[in-house]
Amino acid sequence: MEVVFLGTGAGVPAKERNVTSIALQLLDERRATWLFDCGEATQHQILHTSIKPGKIEKIFITHLHGDHIFGLPGLLGSRSFQGGESLLTIYGPKGINEFIETSIKVSTTHIRYPLEIVEIEEGVVFEDEQFCVTAKTLEHGIQSYGYRIVEKDLPGTLLVDKLSKEGIKPGPIYQKIKEGQTVILEDGRQINGEEYIGPPKKGRIVTILGDTRYVKESIELAKGADILIHEATFSSNEADLAHDYFHSTTTQAADVAKQAEVKQLILTHISSRYQGDDCQKLLEEAQQVFEPTYMAADFLRYDVKSNQTKNKDN
Repeated sequence: MEVVFLGTGAGVPAKERNVTSIALQLLDERRATWLFDCGEATQHQILHTSIKPGKIEKIFITHLHGDHIFGLPGLLGSRSFQGGESLLTIYGPKGINEFIETSIKVSTTHIRYPLEIVEIEEGVVFEDEQFCVTAKTLEHGIQSYGYRIVEKDLPGTLLVDKLSKEGIKPGPIYQKIKEGQTVILEDGRQINGEEYIGPPKKGRIVTILGDTRYVKESIELAKGADILIHEATFSSNEADLAHDYFHSTTTQAADVAKQAEVKQLILTHISSRYQGDDCQKLLEEAQQVFEPTYMAADFLRYDVKSNQTKNKDN
């Protein structure tokens, strides 16, 4: 499970930051990629990474402002020419269906793969045997959602040492034991496979918020998360401006992380007014409130398992 930042700017593209898009790489878990928002030129950003458009399985849209959705029509069209054949599901607020259908119709774009569009409300928006994705309404002037992605607990590891001590040799029988089956050994012994499996591994939690003021719903979505990705459009000394424009400051994002007791906070959606050394100052503001904070940059990668960042995906 790895997060790849494709765009980390707010409002308009800048030389150092494209507008918002975040990829959640789930290659080991389900051989797929999920996108969260798809700002203008997201498909251009993807060209600089190892992400395959045909592997994009789901796209979750936080809200319908242009810097979060204007990249969708191009990406959807290009996916047809890049080997995309599998179902692509798009989740988003009411109006996302009209936006996509109108864009495709007016541009006479031909989609050669099954496309499903789900207009969501608060609550569980997706769940299967591996993951559960929950959405909550934030506060941004228009409908804006935050998403909590919970990986369900994983089976414990096979206690190979215990099996070896009891004279149970490796072979096809190990698979049955790992599945928790009751197995009869060659010497006639009957064992319960569940007694040879370690405790379940706790699944990881990723919280990705749309644009928002400081609200309690952000804390609820982020509670205990391995990583919280929170907008920080403004510096701490511009709280009034952030409130007026329905955004958050660096220290407000850090306070959410602190109250939610997350492991790591990554700031994104940075206003283009902050360039160069300004971004370091923004980071330091947040770290004074919540020390384990990173500043997102385009193409930054974050390994959710190891809690480590890497600079580039290529």
